[in-house]
Amino acid sequence: MKVFMFAASLRQGSYNKKLIRVAAEMVQDLPFCEVDLCEFNEFPLPMYDADLETSKGVPQGAKELGTKFSEADAIIISSPEYNGSIPGTFKNAIDWLSRLKPVPLEKKHILLLGASPGALGAVRGNLHARVPLHVLKSYVYPEYFGVAKADEAFDKEGKLKDEKQIEKLRTMIADFIHFAARKETPFEKLTEFVDEKIHERHN
Repeated sequence: MKVFMFAASLRQGSYNKKLIRVAAEMVQDLPFCEVDLCEFNEFPLPMYDADLETSKGVPQGAKELGTKFSEADAIIISSPEYNGSIPGTFKNAIDWLSRLKPVPLEKKHILLLGASPGALGAVRGNLHARVPLHVLKSYVYPEYFGVAKADEAFDKEGKLKDEKQIEKLRTMIADFIHFAARKETPFEKLTEFVDEKIHERHN
């Protein structure tokens, strides 16, 4: 299973970059998992502008990011919270990805993590991030992991200090990978059931 991972932050010393690296090590410890850990900075994107798209097309950064999503069996994203919501850079990336055909976010299994110096651990940002991902038909894992007071949560090597947090994250990642490894989703099974009943009714 190929797991694409990145922190939706551009800052070099980002707490979310520390968190995604911790998470990547945990994924690597799982059997049959291949980690594709990237920097968000690798995919430079202008602000979405329909006129720019018409004149120059979808930027290369969006195409490359879209390829990463398309090739992955599962995606784990650690995102900061800006003013109680999703960072503009992250939302901008989602908007550009939505212009690709097919949309690389569709039917992708996504786990959202977050780290923030505040007391809520980026929970509000992750809640808002779910909305555009759901609209684009991603399967966003119902649980999330947040690190509150992130400026105190990591040691000098960038590792989480709290053993309970470490165990919670490890368990959540293992559960998510199991969820993403299913060959069919509950939604697809429901669709098959409905189609079968409609067919029976008309025959």
